[in-house]
Amino acid sequence: MKWILIVFSFAITVIIIACGGDTQTDERTTDAKDMGVEQREPDPRGIGEVTNVDLTDPLDEDMIRRGRQISDVKCASCHHYDTEERLVGPGYLNVTNRRSPEWIMNMITNVDVMLDKDPVAQKMLEECLVRMPDQNISLEEARELLEFMRYNDEKHAGERDGGVL
Repeated sequence: MKWILIVFSFAITVIIIACGGDTQTDERTTDAKDMGVEQREPDPRGIGEVTNVDLTDPLDEDMIRRGRQISDVKCASCHHYDTEERLVGPGYLNVTNRRSPEWIMNMITNVDVMLDKDPVAQKMLEECLVRMPDQNISLEEARELLEFMRYNDEKHAGERDGGVL
């Protein structure tokens, strides 16, 4: 019985020591500003192949229809259309008023790099806690999705394209 008590006491001591936190702080950390490193604002176009988008005015009905079809198949299970509320990912409402067309298309077509390197996308990932999967959407399909999002914002928010650079 003494042997079990000694082993148990030793195990508890090891656990307590192992779980103890190091209260010392490393005072050698510095900000990039302190080191003279220039901090740049994130590119509002995002990171990817899309650097300029020619928007249609009026909206292209065929692109809207195809964009809606793509969205229904590949996006609707994670995104609400008529609200900003998060389902799994953020809602579509006002996306064209908050983000540039280039950023939206880069997020759709280059999602992994955007989530790894774009500060805006990283912040959204922190809020949503789930990485958007790469749906292998072509640039043409992304443009059709963007047209549907523009239509959706005009229909539900009363305005669109507020994020145009």
